[in-house]
Amino acid sequence: MARANAADACVQSDSIKGLAQSIAKPAYHRLLIAEPALRRAVPTLIIAFLITIFFGAFVQVLDQSRQKQGSMKRDLAALADLLGERLDRVGAIRQDRPASVERLQSLLPGLIPSWGISAGRHVIVLGADQRILARVPIDVPLGDTSRILDVLSATQSVSAQTQRTDVVEVILPSGSHAMATQRIVKALPGQVVIIQENNDAIWRSDAALSITLSATTGFVVLILGFAFHWQSTRAREGDAINDAVRGRIDTALNRGRCGLWDWDLSRGRIFWSQSMFTMLGLESRSDLLTFGEVNALVKSDDINLFEVADQLISSKLDHIDQTFRMQHASGHWIWLQLRCELSQGQGDSGQHLIGIAVDITEQKSLAERTVEADVRLRDAIETIPEAFVLWDAHDRLVLCNSHFQRLHKLPETAVAPGTSYETVIEVGSMPEVRTRLAEAGAAEPGARTFEAQIENGSWLHISERRTKDGGYVSVGTDITRIKEHEQKLVDNDLRLRATVIDLKHSQTALEQQALELADLAQKYSDEKNRAEEANQTKSKFLANMSHELRTPLNAIIGFSEIMGSGMFGTLGSDKYQEYCTDILTSGHYLLEVINDILDMSKIEAGRMKLDLEPLDLAQTLSESLRVVSGRANDKNLTLSADIQAYTPVVADRRAIKQILVNLLSNAVKFTPDGGRITVRSRVLRDSVVLMIADSGIGIAPHSLKRLGRPFEQVESQLTKTYHGSGLGLAIAKSLTSLHGGSMRLRSRLGTGTVVCVSLPREGVRKPEPVSAAA
Repeated sequence: MARANAADACVQSDSIKGLAQSIAKPAYHRLLIAEPALRRAVPTLIIAFLITIFFGAFVQVLDQSRQKQGSMKRDLAALADLLGERLDRVGAIRQDRPASVERLQSLLPGLIPSWGISAGRHVIVLGADQRILARVPIDVPLGDTSRILDVLSATQSVSAQTQRTDVVEVILPSGSHAMATQRIVKALPGQVVIIQENNDAIWRSDAALSITLSATTGFVVLILGFAFHWQSTRAREGDAINDAVRGRIDTALNRGRCGLWDWDLSRGRIFWSQSMFTMLGLESRSDLLTFGEVNALVKSDDINLFEVADQLISSKLDHIDQTFRMQHASGHWIWLQLRCELSQGQGDSGQHLIGIAVDITEQKSLAERTVEADVRLRDAIETIPEAFVLWDAHDRLVLCNSHFQRLHKLPETAVAPGTSYETVIEVGSMPEVRTRLAEAGAAEPGARTFEAQIENGSWLHISERRTKDGGYVSVGTDITRIKEHEQKLVDNDLRLRATVIDLKHSQTALEQQALELADLAQKYSDEKNRAEEANQTKSKFLANMSHELRTPLNAIIGFSEIMGSGMFGTLGSDKYQEYCTDILTSGHYLLEVINDILDMSKIEAGRMKLDLEPLDLAQTLSESLRVVSGRANDKNLTLSADIQAYTPVVADRRAIKQILVNLLSNAVKFTPDGGRITVRSRVLRDSVVLMIADSGIGIAPHSLKRLGRPFEQVESQLTKTYHGSGLGLAIAKSLTSLHGGSMRLRSRLGTGTVVCVSLPREGVRKPEPVSAAA
């Protein structure tokens, strides 16, 4: 992560790095180019060198092992030949005599030369019957008994090869390797066998020495490789840290609105950091700028770079701290503060003026705005009606307005900033304070607020507060009118107290009236209950009476139809036919009235049940229009319908049809001849809206509130011109409410009436009973 951050910082540090690369030597550049290849090649060379050392050591050990084995074979063969020759000189041995065998055993160590004695070497003399006659060494420790047995068993296997005289390798029963050879001794007769075990110990010391030397060399080379790796890693970390530091410097310069300057006075070349180009809106450049390019951007009225260069070269100046303007790429001027110091370069590099240029355009603008704000603040303080004064921490005048000056009768010389408090008190005329009223409540530390009445009778509210720098500000407000208002409030308070006493007497009287009103409310509740019971009794009576009237009325209607149709013959006179028609018409009208009374009674008694089912409201509306179309044609009325083709709704089919027929019948009834009736439907998301508009006689505004009540009509019984019971609109409104909908009327006298019926599309699950007030 640190190297990634350093790499990111290195990308940002090109401006400073460019200057460093321009000063660096060519050899350093070549080293930077070759460093990655060297960094990868050195570990590879070290590994190859170590492999070569260990392979050479391995080959050397193998060669030494072969040489040692060859030398050992030659020694064993020479020893075998020598012992065979010397045993032949000894002569024949009687093998059946122990004394002869013992003599051979005592002679055998003397027959072996000194160079033939070696560790792990066994010399054994066998007879013709393969019996051991003598052997060297003869003294064997107790712990080597098993090893001797292995050697003796190997002797038997070697002696079995009677024809071989070269040195052979044998495997002992213990699994270890050994070298053996034999010679025939004809004088015994018998043979001598020489066995050399542990032959690997001969060359083990040489191999150990070679391995030790190779390991030591490899370890030294590894140490050098690791040292190179550590040094390379440290160099990379140093480069990363260097790049990170350069990146941070560039970031600080960019974020701080600063630019790095390096002015080579002897060559007239100037280096700018990337942030300097950014501040001036110029394209970034990695090469050095000429003096003329920089001087062309500088405002000549602020600084003369030629003069500054002459003074620096002549050692009249050793640093620069000046403020001047430079032209931005967009044409406006930017204020810069240049702070540089003269530095002598190493070798023949000459003098350099090194420093930074800070963008102070915002500070300049802020200073100008501060001056403007100070002027506005002074104007605002001057225009306030209060006496205002500000003192610093040393009790010197900072600012005051003309009201303070007039109050203290101060001359112009006494209100100059920096005038001491004692001078103002001495020169000015302080008002005489007659009354001092301290402000109630805990005051802040260093703050004081009080009210004072001066000699002319005016009141001042004086507030003094400490500022953060140790000074304080004092504001004196004229509160004479407030005090006068307070006196009026005191007088009003006395009058209010008297009014409160009168109100208490009135409250007692009101409480008595409240008791009386409560008694009247109880009586009203009892009377209301009795009226509701009477209304229910009336509804039940009307329902029962309607049933009783239907039976004879049906007979009257039926017989009048028979008589009018002449089923059993003519009546004899046209008047009888006219009377039968009147009886039939009156019977039907009376039956409709009774049916309305019966329906209204059911609704009021809460016995009207809805049979909800899915139906097409457009079809039901069309059927209702056909019902009233005959009466409309008789009056020459125009029926127009704007109905959607399919309007699904969940409702009671008979109730919906009754609503529509009642409303259309009323429209036909109250519309004069030649009028117009319009029916529209509109499907909303959760409801269906039906609108029936007519151009009838209209309804007065004060009569709209009474419509929809049972037996209510606009015309009185003495002046009515239209027959009817007044139940049609009430039944339609009640059935609409049972469906969970609503019905609204709008009418204008002499213009017409509009009835809007809104029904829910999904119907109602549990319709509640609707009272007569619905």
